[in-house]
Amino acid sequence: MAYTVLARKYRSQTFDDVVGQDPISKTLKNAIETGRVAHAYLFSGTRGVGKTTMARILAKALNCLKSDGPTTTPCCKCDSCVAINSGEDIDVIEIDGASNNRVDEIRELRENAIYRPARARYKIYIIDEVHMLTTQAFNALLKTLEEPPEHVKFIFATTEPNKVIATIQSRCQRFDFSNINARQIADQLKSILKREKIKYQDDLVLALAKMANGSMRDGLSLLDRLLSTGIQPLSVDLLEDFLGRPNAEKVQTLVARIGDGDAAGTLAATEDLINTGLGEAQIVDALTEQMRDLLVIASAGVDTDLLIMTADQKEKAAELAKKFDAAALIYNITALEKLRWAVKNSDTPRALLDASLLRFALSEHFINVDELLARSSGGAGAPVKKKLPVEPEPAPAILSIPSRSAEPRTTVVPVAHAEAPVENLVESWPEALGKIAKRLGPATTGLLTGSNLKSITGDTLTIEFPPTGKTQKQMCESNGRGDQIAEALGEYLGRAVRVKFMVAPSPVSDEEPERKPIAERQRQILSDPGVKTVLMELGATVTGIEEE
Repeated sequence: MAYTVLARKYRSQTFDDVVGQDPISKTLKNAIETGRVAHAYLFSGTRGVGKTTMARILAKALNCLKSDGPTTTPCCKCDSCVAINSGEDIDVIEIDGASNNRVDEIRELRENAIYRPARARYKIYIIDEVHMLTTQAFNALLKTLEEPPEHVKFIFATTEPNKVIATIQSRCQRFDFSNINARQIADQLKSILKREKIKYQDDLVLALAKMANGSMRDGLSLLDRLLSTGIQPLSVDLLEDFLGRPNAEKVQTLVARIGDGDAAGTLAATEDLINTGLGEAQIVDALTEQMRDLLVIASAGVDTDLLIMTADQKEKAAELAKKFDAAALIYNITALEKLRWAVKNSDTPRALLDASLLRFALSEHFINVDELLARSSGGAGAPVKKKLPVEPEPAPAILSIPSRSAEPRTTVVPVAHAEAPVENLVESWPEALGKIAKRLGPATTGLLTGSNLKSITGDTLTIEFPPTGKTQKQMCESNGRGDQIAEALGEYLGRAVRVKFMVAPSPVSDEEPERKPIAERQRQILSDPGVKTVLMELGATVTGIEEE
């Protein structure tokens, strides 16, 4: 007897058997029970998530001969159910849209649809990959699809619903099949392995489920490839030897070298992975997946359900996560995604890979604009770390107030600076800047150089920059600096305040406003304190100036 692949052997037979599509199963069952079955359905979703399987189950539910009418629990034993399972039923016609996409074939379908079914209740047309039909074929189907004979049902399946014309979609009930959760795929694989009496390791099932990328059929096909090796028990090593999965330990070693800032070790670990036969794009994918797991641990903890790992794998990942902070991991993942497309289209992918990974490893040697401004203002400036230290916030002053009750109590109140009431803040603005420098450091305070307090309206302080301070204003408004300045001023004044930034208008003639020559405007831009700092510290050269 010929061998039947697992994807066909263990194909779901009833609505309750379908894995990962419970909302769609419940909706279709309710439609059958209430007699509200539509004349046309459009099932969309990625490959291997159950579209064609659900179409066959719906066909069996409508045509099961053991029932007096449509049923939510087809018997799967009558002649109609058995024939539908094998795709040989004369009343359930399955059509491949990729190879039967011409208008003549659709016209033939339309002509045959008027004839009643031979033995079942409905004549059902299942068109797979319906998006492959030509526009003329779609148009030939429109009238029949809108007003079909009462004995005809249409079920369309597609992986690209955007290619199905709108006039067809509007005549169908559309169901979007979601990718199947890796844990659900793993549970199904375990069940099949037990029924097949195959020995396996638990970590293999989890790794195989993640490789399936949400497709049950892909997971079963990968399992079939492993079974064909004839090796038992099935282990993760087989995934690396026969399916090309990157070695998990070597990937973790590479991530550890990046986290340690070890440039030589990073290059050596990359070479080790290359020597196993992996391409640059495969290494990028493996690193992205590993970094994502570390990001989940850094953000939600090692015990979160978002991780699909064994206990031993979680322990190792938790140790690696200590080498990074969430911000660094977010940057790494974003950079890896851009690198993935670059290495696929580059003639020198290895150089791109090495350069990017070294940038991750040597990130402590790079410097940002805040650090430049801090150093230019005379501050020492702390080195940039992969894992940023968390500075404790200053504790609020505690004032003890005797209570009338027997037990004493304490009340936390803000301590105001009596020497600087808000009405006098305009005059004492230089003193306020000194307080901000102590709280926020010289980098942020340097951006406020040359500013003045324009006005005070209620709790809103308007800080004005000179006409050339547009860049300073933009930098104060970015990266949460405005909130930090407001908080520092609030602490200085003893009450919550808000800040607003503005740039003073350029002085112009009363008779006719004149625009300064472009050379003079460029000189003003180049003399801006922030621009001069960046150019000096980086040794940069201005190649062009764009005006808004």
